[in-house]
Amino acid sequence: MTLRLYQGVQGEFDRSHLCAEQTGSASRARSPHEEDPKLREECGVVAIHGYPDAARQVYLGLYALQHRGQESAGIASADGQRLANIKGMGLVSEIFTDDVLAKLPGQMAIGHTRYSTTGDSALLNAQPIRVDSTKGLIAIAHNGNLVNLGNIRARLERDGAYFQTTSDSEIIVQLIAHSKAGTLVDCIADSLAVVEGAFSIVMMTRDRIFAARDPRGFRPLSVGRIKNPEGPDTIVFASETCAFDLLRAEYIRDVLPGELVMVTEDGLTSRQYATGLPQSSCIFEHVYFARPDSRIYGRWVQESRDQMGRRLAQESGVAADVVVPVPDSGVTAALGYAEEAGLPFRMGLIRNHYVGRTFIEPEQRVRDFGVRLKLNPVHNLLEGKRVILIDDSIIRGTTSRKIVRMVRGAGAREVHLRISCPPTISPCFYGVDTPSKRDLIAANKSVEEIRQFIEADSLAYLSLDGLLKCCETKEKSGYCTACYTGNYPTQWVDVDQILPAAAAL
Repeated sequence: MTLRLYQGVQGEFDRSHLCAEQTGSASRARSPHEEDPKLREECGVVAIHGYPDAARQVYLGLYALQHRGQESAGIASADGQRLANIKGMGLVSEIFTDDVLAKLPGQMAIGHTRYSTTGDSALLNAQPIRVDSTKGLIAIAHNGNLVNLGNIRARLERDGAYFQTTSDSEIIVQLIAHSKAGTLVDCIADSLAVVEGAFSIVMMTRDRIFAARDPRGFRPLSVGRIKNPEGPDTIVFASETCAFDLLRAEYIRDVLPGELVMVTEDGLTSRQYATGLPQSSCIFEHVYFARPDSRIYGRWVQESRDQMGRRLAQESGVAADVVVPVPDSGVTAALGYAEEAGLPFRMGLIRNHYVGRTFIEPEQRVRDFGVRLKLNPVHNLLEGKRVILIDDSIIRGTTSRKIVRMVRGAGAREVHLRISCPPTISPCFYGVDTPSKRDLIAANKSVEEIRQFIEADSLAYLSLDGLLKCCETKEKSGYCTACYTGNYPTQWVDVDQILPAAAAL
């Protein structure tokens, strides 16, 4: 059976000019990381059931999750009879104007904001993906990455499946379409049990919303509700709880690992489609990805980062005059470090929030100026001082070296760099776009060699044991720390299998 991807006015909203401005080409597969100083986020998903003009609520939710992906965004809506889908390249606010949102009627909607991990950077792979099959119209939005997609895709193609995209998300829908189970919910449960890797997904038919997480719980997904005094409550799903705040929704709980949730007019039902696997949630959500005002895996991110800074001060304190964060991701840990060390906290680096993320820029010569475009030192706070710089990670090392030079150039007498996580030594296969091992500086150099490379007076990382203690929950949730240890919770997969499809084929 063949799936058909709907296109046209109601199927795709072509923002190719935005793509050209921000990625250089709508269709090229970019090399992993290029000059990006950070690990790139995965994606963000939102779903709403039972709210008039649900697409506008999803728009607000995606706005709150914009930090999880700036490449493309999409919203699909349904009114019980029709299922419309609009997606485009660029930021949420650029794609979804009032006129565009007016084309998405209905009391149900799902949305997605994307940074590609599998599949090239093209409008075709923007989500939600809407398909038609013998199971009816289905729209899907996916956060994560599948690691056994090669074998599954080949089997589906032998069975007659025709893939319209290079995104691994379409594989899930193809599995649903080819399932021989009797009901749609059984088809979804059977299909999710087949795929391996990381996925937090929301799906929608003409009259139902589904949400699910993989059995190991790699990626976050939470359930909330908006109370309606005159009728049933609105059910909300989002990758991070910060979206609930904007929607004035109450957090209920997380979708459990291996859980499939269905929402209809009759309410919310749940089933466990998989059990028994140890939980391995991505600990880097607490280190960097998630917003500090989000509750992830049952713990507030702000609390985790504060504890990381305090633990870092305990493990690697050094005589200094001032603690300075690398904004914005280093701020909360720096506050914790400063308070624990009894040192003044100062915003000695000011970030320009209006230049955008440098990896979006199309030309190499622009990216080379990325640090100077984004950060500027406050000379009177740094001059003559022994400075402790706090950042969340070092990936390639080139950006850290530029920042250290910038602080020293502003007159700092000493520059001590402290990192609120362990050295990143291995790539991620679960929805984070990391460089290959050869490009990770900590995989190839000792801490002392990295210190020499970045030209700091001293360098220290938070220990793995310290990081785990900072992220402990009452439920004793298990974390994936493969990027720090090289020990993967699923079968190891060669990185070539998860490179952008256009580059791999």
